[in-house]
Amino acid sequence: MNKTNSKIKAEVCYHCGDACDVELIIFDEKQFCCHGCKTVYEILAQNDLCDYYRIEQMPGITPKIKTENKFEYLENESIIEQLVDFKNESISKVHFFIPQIHCSSCLWLLENLYKLHEGVSSSRVNFMKKEISISFKNEYLSLRKLVELLASLGYEPEITLDQLSPNKRKKVSRRLIYQIGLAGFAFGNIMLMSLPEYFGLDEHSFDQFSKWFGWLNLIIATPVAIYSGQDYFKSSWISLKQRRLNIDIPIAIGLFVLYFRSSYEIISKTGPGYFDSLCGLLFFLLIGRIFQEKTYHQLSFERDYKSYFPISVSRISKKGIEVSTPVNDIKKGDRLRIRNGELIPVDAILISGEANIDNSFATGESDPIKMVSGDRIYAGGKQEGESIIVEAIRPLSQSKLTRLWNEQSGQQHYSSSFSEMTDQISQWFTPIILIIALLSGLWQMQHGLGKAIQVVSAVLIVACPCALALAAPFTFGHGSRWLGRQKCYLRDSFVIETMAKLSHLVFDKTGTLTYSRHKNIEYIGKVLSPGEQAAIRSIFYQSNHPLSRLILAFIPKVELLEIEQFEEIAGQGMQARINQISFRIGSAKWIKPDLINAKETIVVIEKDGEYLGHYLIKNEYRKGLETLAQKLNESYELSILSGDNDGQQEKLKTIFGHKIKMLFNQSPQDKLNYIKQIQKSQQVMMIGDGLNDAGALNQSDVGLAIAEDTNAFSPACDIILGAEHFENLATYLAFTKSCKRIVIISFVISFLYNLVGLTLAVQGLLSPVYAAILMPLSSVSVVGFVSLAVNWKAYRIEKQIF
Repeated sequence: MNKTNSKIKAEVCYHCGDACDVELIIFDEKQFCCHGCKTVYEILAQNDLCDYYRIEQMPGITPKIKTENKFEYLENESIIEQLVDFKNESISKVHFFIPQIHCSSCLWLLENLYKLHEGVSSSRVNFMKKEISISFKNEYLSLRKLVELLASLGYEPEITLDQLSPNKRKKVSRRLIYQIGLAGFAFGNIMLMSLPEYFGLDEHSFDQFSKWFGWLNLIIATPVAIYSGQDYFKSSWISLKQRRLNIDIPIAIGLFVLYFRSSYEIISKTGPGYFDSLCGLLFFLLIGRIFQEKTYHQLSFERDYKSYFPISVSRISKKGIEVSTPVNDIKKGDRLRIRNGELIPVDAILISGEANIDNSFATGESDPIKMVSGDRIYAGGKQEGESIIVEAIRPLSQSKLTRLWNEQSGQQHYSSSFSEMTDQISQWFTPIILIIALLSGLWQMQHGLGKAIQVVSAVLIVACPCALALAAPFTFGHGSRWLGRQKCYLRDSFVIETMAKLSHLVFDKTGTLTYSRHKNIEYIGKVLSPGEQAAIRSIFYQSNHPLSRLILAFIPKVELLEIEQFEEIAGQGMQARINQISFRIGSAKWIKPDLINAKETIVVIEKDGEYLGHYLIKNEYRKGLETLAQKLNESYELSILSGDNDGQQEKLKTIFGHKIKMLFNQSPQDKLNYIKQIQKSQQVMMIGDGLNDAGALNQSDVGLAIAEDTNAFSPACDIILGAEHFENLATYLAFTKSCKRIVIISFVISFLYNLVGLTLAVQGLLSPVYAAILMPLSSVSVVGFVSLAVNWKAYRIEKQIF
């Protein structure tokens, strides 16, 4: 069955599509260009993964020749520690940049790695960034073996020192700079030698040198066509092998026609050729590409390393005092207090306390893992139970938390209609342009072959949907960058588009509409003994709920007691055991139903089944809430869901108006069900504290968590908003609608550009070199327009707010 034929034969490899011009290997009635491609096919066939070849024809990459011990350095613990995003006794998680990713088959294969090796738990590909995130089982697979597996498939990760020290701007490809330099050098020199012809100066003298200048131009232009134009030819060739038409095909055809027509004219001495147009075309196309690349990298860099999460964590000073500190200010060696439900933002060592870490944010597995003092806890773990003290062993990795946030399964339920529309336009754009170019060339043949070639080249080059593809990403990228500066941090820039479509807003009350501080608190009930006060304070100390933090600040500071057992029940309260005594602290509905009708918020205290008393909390609503409610009522339907009683119903009606729908005594499941009901007819945003509202935040089209001066980050949300900017929510929502309008305007600009450019090109009024200038200019103009428009809108908003 397996036959090897060393004869030179022009066959195409079944795996990668390359010509089998050196060696032809026949296996399973299929041709392969090398043993590497054959091996990959065998691996896929043995694991029933040959659908890889059905999605795209010949999608593979020829594996590099394996070098023994090439990846031996991946057994070094210090390197593993820097590369791995998460690691515990059973599972590790890592991400790689894989430049070989190029088609849907690559995506399909890499997301089915678990079928190739039992040690791979899951894998997820970011196609645009050519990155893969992999969870693997330490028992079956090491980091080195994982990389060797990827390399054996032809997808060797690019592991560099920059990845080990990631907080660096991505540099523009040096090869791209060389390509631009070569094209620019040739363009300038060919134009210089053609100046007499351009201006008709001393034609008699010029004729003596023109043939030498022609050959010199051919010599200069040939490496430009081969080196500077190689990306367009490669992209077109791959697209044609896959029986698809991409946007690079018209450009490649234009380059091909210009080069060979010019070469024919020079060799046959029938004309000067169009090498100036060829080199100018590539120069301006590549200039446009480098502009787009630098702008994209700037947006990506600012999101990953500058727009820090607007959340804080309790840092313990050297004097033992707890200070609320922004997470981006945490340094190695800082000691942090992590309470129940809080996310650990940095890699740390457990110092004290009983740690039950839920790593579902990092691994998707929610079973808590018990840890003891000295154990390492990776960023992204969530404490369940009593508060713990950890020591940071590494500063915040903003890009790591952002990546984990984006990879949460089921969270990216928003989609971009603009991206879908762009994909549909691009699918039909290339064949339509090829037809227009062919018909234009036939029509212009009456004016000669040279004229027809110029027209065909101009049509192929000037038409471009790139501006369409760039409009939405750059608009939303600039928009999310500005919102991030306002402490409104988005999971993904395309959340802006979903925000612009919202029609219904649902608010939680406690900790969202009300302050988590500066409230009037009163204790009503039996006089508490010093021991009871210490026990109650110790229980409140474990929780990060807004009411817990509030009451904790009210209770006199006494020495904390050791907690034997602690549990916090979402929507109800806390139960704990201290010195063999059971306590329950929480809502009246849970502990003492006859207090449900109280006019203010209450938190009930129970000791061994006996009612001790309750804390009465007078709500203080956030600054600017009435103005915000008035603005939002003009554009949205509003609802309020609260786990509290309805004592504040009349007050809320005076703020929001009588049309607002309010539901009280709502459990987390009730809130989730209400969101589902609204979504049957409307797109909805849920605004909550990020702790008790996780289910509703996750279910809503957009979930927004309000971050006070505590670590309120919730993986379930799509947006984190600093509490001090809550009054500007209506302004931010209006800004997203402006961003959507800017995208639509840029689409119109792009459409008009293509219409005008094609009209001129079809009539022969546009030379290929001017077409080459206009094509990247269209992308530059759209990117420039959206950048200026978004920044101008943001500037006007800042003047109004500040």
